[in-house]
Amino acid sequence: MIRKAVGAIVEHDGKVMLVHKVKGAQGKIKAMWDFPKGGIEPQDVTLEQALFRELKEETGSTNYEIMKRYDDKILFLFDRATREKIGFERQETTMFHVVYRGDGTDLTPEDDEIDEIRFFARERIPELLFPESREFFAKHVSLS
Repeated sequence: MIRKAVGAIVEHDGKVMLVHKVKGAQGKIKAMWDFPKGGIEPQDVTLEQALFRELKEETGSTNYEIMKRYDDKILFLFDRATREKIGFERQETTMFHVVYRGDGTDLTPEDDEIDEIRFFARERIPELLFPESREFFAKHVSLS
């Protein structure tokens, strides 16, 4: 089975938001930086609704504006342990380009999977992401 998910490349003042995921981490043990993203829930009527729910859960904020929905998706296979635990073989993440319209004071994770939210210069992003997200970022975002 395929797990459907949504995620966002969130920009603010020329920088890109990443969240520090400490739980879940696609079956990996160590914490990692990633774009805000997560699975689509049964109550989510649209992909956009799922995205705003995920952004609220992971960042505590609703101050976002969707600029575009990407045609490409981030695709990856779960490792065996994760497959057995969650019941999905792979994940297909629909990505959006989003602008954060807040001032930073409303950014507090509501989800215990996230312990930090930070904005990074675009050129730092590739070194922080795992391969599938890094490839998507390189294909869709200019570093200049």
